[in-house]
Amino acid sequence: MSHLQPHVICRSSIFLALVLALGTLPGCERRPPEQPPAGRAERAETQTEPVMLNPAEPSPPTASDAALFQSLLAGGAEGEPKTEADKAWRDLQQALEMPPPPAEWLTNRPSEKEQAAFEKRNAEHAAKAAEKAKDFYTRYPDHPRADAARKQEHELLTDAALSGHTNALVRLQALEAALLKDPSLAEDDRLLLRVQQLTRAFSLNARVNPTNALGEFEKGLRSLQAEFPQQPGLFNLFVAAANQWLDYDPQKSRALAREVAESRAEEEVKELAQSLLRKLDRLGKPFALKFTAIDGRQVDLAQMAGKVVLVDFWATWCAPCMDELPKLKAAYEKLHPRGFEIVGISLDESKAALQQVIDREKIPWPQHFDETNEENKFAEEFDVSTTPTMWLVDAQGRLRDLNARDNLAEKVERLLGRK
Repeated sequence: MSHLQPHVICRSSIFLALVLALGTLPGCERRPPEQPPAGRAERAETQTEPVMLNPAEPSPPTASDAALFQSLLAGGAEGEPKTEADKAWRDLQQALEMPPPPAEWLTNRPSEKEQAAFEKRNAEHAAKAAEKAKDFYTRYPDHPRADAARKQEHELLTDAALSGHTNALVRLQALEAALLKDPSLAEDDRLLLRVQQLTRAFSLNARVNPTNALGEFEKGLRSLQAEFPQQPGLFNLFVAAANQWLDYDPQKSRALAREVAESRAEEEVKELAQSLLRKLDRLGKPFALKFTAIDGRQVDLAQMAGKVVLVDFWATWCAPCMDELPKLKAAYEKLHPRGFEIVGISLDESKAALQQVIDREKIPWPQHFDETNEENKFAEEFDVSTTPTMWLVDAQGRLRDLNARDNLAEKVERLLGRK
């Protein structure tokens, strides 16, 4: 059994979580994860304090902490619940469990229709679990876990709403409206809630009209910036918006990135903006890439004039990368005879793991593997921080697209038509 994935990660990475939520396509950090994120049930046991955007030093245990500790002792982590409230909590945690994807999906990739049906069932499951969370804190408002149940309700409704469950969205909006009217809600929590609303609206609206959604998101960000002028963390979301503009209006992307780079944002965020500006500066210019593939083939984009080339930064441990593989293979099979090529830049740390996937998936295009087992030299050179990252080089050898993943086949066909 697997847990529903948490919507918000932890206090020290609140804005990172929201930046990831803003993206319309999933991706991975450049390094493989050392361990999977905790499930919602485990996190409820370890994080019951209010979420803060700027956490201070750890505080001493509160009376609520002590009560929760006593409740855990009384309930017995491994034994039977001792009270009706403990039994209700156990039932709630069991409601968070859901069946894993069908076992055959490990070997046979599901169709889009099958994936959509699975996500719909998950959304319904999350909405029902949210009802249980509400029932728990309504029946036991003074229970040490009541606050955790309230957070779980919000996260579950968010998951369901983002999966298209309209009733869950209505319930979520009502819940958030009540929270925002509460005069005791801390400013940091109020900001967090407002940002969650903004990113969720973008995620839902971008499916219909991405450019309008981006415009509304940027407008909402500026309103929040005026309302919360002491929160430099908002600049993270401006960088995320700049990355989203890449596919629609590179000039808007550049303007936003430059604004952040010249702002009072933290240095790490400014560097993200500078990195994006460096990538934007490459657009329209000759793109040089030369290496020996792991199968011995010599790859040199300078020798591939007349070809449209996809440069795919990926890794076998990156689930979104593997999800994209069938689309890459389909595009390659269809368009390779017309002059479409792919070169892979693997960020794997194990050459054997890479070779195993190449053999199993019968990947025909050449792959670069960094034998030094350090930071991948091409990822470093080209400021690539997430996978999959897909760039398109036109038949004249110029970099034309920094976000080729979306509508790849259409973009390739347009470039092939311009040869």
